[in-house]
Amino acid sequence: MTRRFRYLICGLLAVLAASETRAQLVLPGAAPAEPQGARVAPAKPKHKSPVASTEAGSGGKDAEASPAAGIASLAGRPLMLNGKSGQLQISGDDKSVTIDKLQLVGEGVSDSSQRCVVDIVGETPIEATNVGRPDGLERYEAKVPACPISFDVLSGAVLVPTQITACVFKAADCQTAPGGVWGPDGASLVGDAAKIMKERAAAEKAMGKILHTVEDRAGDSTQAADLVRDQNAFAGQRDELCRDYAKESVHGYCALRVTEARVALLRTRLDELGPATASKAASEKGKKAKSKKGVKQP
Repeated sequence: MTRRFRYLICGLLAVLAASETRAQLVLPGAAPAEPQGARVAPAKPKHKSPVASTEAGSGGKDAEASPAAGIASLAGRPLMLNGKSGQLQISGDDKSVTIDKLQLVGEGVSDSSQRCVVDIVGETPIEATNVGRPDGLERYEAKVPACPISFDVLSGAVLVPTQITACVFKAADCQTAPGGVWGPDGASLVGDAAKIMKERAAAEKAMGKILHTVEDRAGDSTQAADLVRDQNAFAGQRDELCRDYAKESVHGYCALRVTEARVALLRTRLDELGPATASKAASEKGKKAKSKKGVKQP
């Protein structure tokens, strides 16, 4: 009796062991199970900051200030005008881009004290067309009903030119102004303030280098002279554009992206000037040579 009982217990344990072994299935894409007693290292969290580094993916002297712009930096990220209102969501790649969501916040036409919201995109996304790089950054245009817009692609944000007139949606008794920087929620950027400050310093440095070259060309180029004069107003324009971005005084994200956009524009305009004339190049070379010898410039 005792022996039969032992056989029964042993058989039951064998069945349980076999059942446990069959339960350790490896699903497609899953990591194989760790052997018993093995130490499993804790998984590292994959946290991605909304601030994309400007130091990666480009070469040249000003690589540290070249924004890692592209649709890939926007796909799946909800963007907000001035980091606080509306919503813009884009998907696709450099060949095909669609606006999957566009929500605009504005004020009533009949009563400007009333706040209104217009959802533009329904079930069908709106296609955006690539129109090149007129100001140094990829630009897309979209035929949004009652409010056609264009936007330049920055790193993790887009810059929509300010509209001269508001977009009016009569059926909704609503008018909106979508111009400005569409980026991450301003409150989410506070923790990245130090990184943003560092990247902006790099962008400012790159802008200064390009501007110095443009200034050297201003003597024999009216286009260069006009660009220098236009640059004098840039700081004020940037402040006006970014003053309404949520928490801007804390993180400075909008100023960073607008400065990067300016760097791209200056670089493009400098390339459009073409090579300096032979006489101008010789004059600049002579000035540098005298400067090295310690001769005071007149």
